[in-house]
Amino acid sequence: MPTDPSTEGTVIVTETGAGTYTQEIIAGSHRLTADEPQPVGDDEGPTPYDLLLAALGSCTSMTVRMYAGRKGWPLDRVRVTLRHSRIHAKDCAECETTKGWISHIDRELELIGDLDDDQRQKLMDIAERCPVHQTLTGEVRITTALR
Repeated sequence: MPTDPSTEGTVIVTETGAGTYTQEIIAGSHRLTADEPQPVGDDEGPTPYDLLLAALGSCTSMTVRMYAGRKGWPLDRVRVTLRHSRIHAKDCAECETTKGWISHIDRELELIGDLDDDQRQKLMDIAERCPVHQTLTGEVRITTALR
């Protein structure tokens, strides 16, 4: 596994030592901080779930923007609002799983611009095809190695 953060597709997360859970994230030339809110953490950055929602929201917005741009549609601005919650599987009528907890993400898409109803609907459909959405809703395998 690559350990160089400049390798595309590689993100390195390291405890800072400055707080209980504060993490430094290096992705290419970018540095971010993650943490847990007080009183558990020091609230030095977004939580891991905030970062997950940010990944989905930014990918959704970029995918919609690319499609509208290719079509020459009058999309002025995209805003994506996301909320994460966990519900017990037995309280989820449409879920296949009946045990444990289910993560649920509400995503609201605001399309600002002089778009007609058909264009708005097509952009809503395109939002479902953003790569991060596809990753989260597809089969994901995570391998962990000890160094």
